[in-house]
Amino acid sequence: MNAMDEPVLGLQFDDGGAGQEVDENIMKGIRRLVEDQPFGVLCTQGGGQPYGSLLAYAYTEDLKHLYFTTSVATRKFRLLKECGRAAMLIDNRSRHPDSLMDVEALTVTGRALHVKEGDALEEGIAFLIRRHAYLKTFVRCRTTALFRFDAIRYLYVTRFQEVRQWVP
Repeated sequence: MNAMDEPVLGLQFDDGGAGQEVDENIMKGIRRLVEDQPFGVLCTQGGGQPYGSLLAYAYTEDLKHLYFTTSVATRKFRLLKECGRAAMLIDNRSRHPDSLMDVEALTVTGRALHVKEGDALEEGIAFLIRRHAYLKTFVRCRTTALFRFDAIRYLYVTRFQEVRQWVP
C-alpha cells in the first residue's frame, strides 16, 4: 500500500488502543455486517464527479476480496476501467429505521480489478452464484464483467460516529 491508495488516513489511524482484542471485535462486527447485507454501494469517480452504484456482492472468507458484476455497457464499468480505485459502502440502516445510534456501516477502500479469464474468473463467479443464485444467468452472460475488489482498509462505524479501522 502506498500514499496514493489512502490519501487521508495512514495505517496509524486510531484502532481503539486495545490491540488484538479490539481487532477481533472489529473483525466480528465487520464479518457480521458483510454476511447479513447482500447489497452495497460501489463508489467510483470519473470526470471529477463521484458516482454511487447499488450492487450485489460476495466475499472471500478472509474478507480481503469482494466480487461483483456489471454489464459492460454501464457507466460503472467504464469508470472502473478508467480508475480502479473505489470504495464500497455496506450498512444495515434498513434494520434500524428509528434509531441511528444502532446503525452500523462499513466503508471498504480498495481497488476493483476486471477479472477476464481462467481460474480467477471461475472462482469469482462461484462466489457470486453461491450467495446470489438468481444472478446465475447474468453472471455467465458474455456482456457481463466480473470485478474483484481488493480491500485495502475497512472503516467500521458504530453508534453514528465511532469509527474504527481494520486492515486485512
